[in-house]
Amino acid sequence: MTGAYIIFGIIALASYAVSMTLQSKFKKYSGVALGSGMSGKDVAERMLRENGIYDVSVVSVSGHLTDHYNPLNKTVNLSQSVYSSRSVAAAAVAAHECGHAVQHAKAYPWLTMRSNLVPLVSVSSKYLSWILLAGILTVNIFPALMLAGIILFSLTTLFSFITLPVEINASQRAIAWLEQRQIVDARTESAAKDALKWAALTYVVAALGSLATLIYYILIFLNSQRRN
Repeated sequence: MTGAYIIFGIIALASYAVSMTLQSKFKKYSGVALGSGMSGKDVAERMLRENGIYDVSVVSVSGHLTDHYNPLNKTVNLSQSVYSSRSVAAAAVAAHECGHAVQHAKAYPWLTMRSNLVPLVSVSSKYLSWILLAGILTVNIFPALMLAGIILFSLTTLFSFITLPVEINASQRAIAWLEQRQIVDARTESAAKDALKWAALTYVVAALGSLATLIYYILIFLNSQRRN
C-alpha cells in the first residue's frame, strides 16, 4: 500500500503544479491583446454562426475560469474575465467552449458517450462516498458492499477518461478555426495553443488521480479477500 500512497502524493503535487501553471498562463495571456480586437463574446458568437449554429446563446457567468458549454439549455457560458476581454486567452477559451457546441451539433461520439454517462455518474456520486466508507469498514464481513462501491467509482473513472478526447478535440477545433479565420496571428497563435494545452492537462491529471484512487480501493478489497 506504500506504493499507492506515493503515487497519490505524486499526482497531488502534479495537480497542484498544473493548476498553478494554468492560473499563471491565463493571467499572462490575458495581458496579450488580440490583433483582431474581438472580445470573447464576439469570438464565440462568430464561431457559432460560421458553424451553422443559431440556437446556442453566449452568456456571461460569475467566477474565474468557470467557462463551460451547457448542452441542456444550449448556452456557451463565459466567465466575466473572458466574456468582455479582448485578449488571446479570452479568444482561446471562448473558441474552446464553442468547440463543445460544435461537437454537440455534429453528434461527436465521445461527447455523446460522456453525456449518456452524466445521469449515472450524478446519481452514483450522491451515495458513493458513504458506500465506500461503509464498504471499507465492513470489507471483512460484507465484501459485496465494497465491491459495489468499486463498481460505482469505476464509472467516475471511466467518465474522467472519456472526457479527455472531448476536451482535446474541442481545443483542436478551436485552434483550427482561430487560425483559418485569422483571429490569431503567428505571434498569438502559440499563446492560444499554450493556454489550451495547460487547460487540457488539468483533465489528464484528474483522470490519472481517479484511476489511482480506483486501484487503491481495488487493492483494499483484494487484500481483505486474501486474509479471508
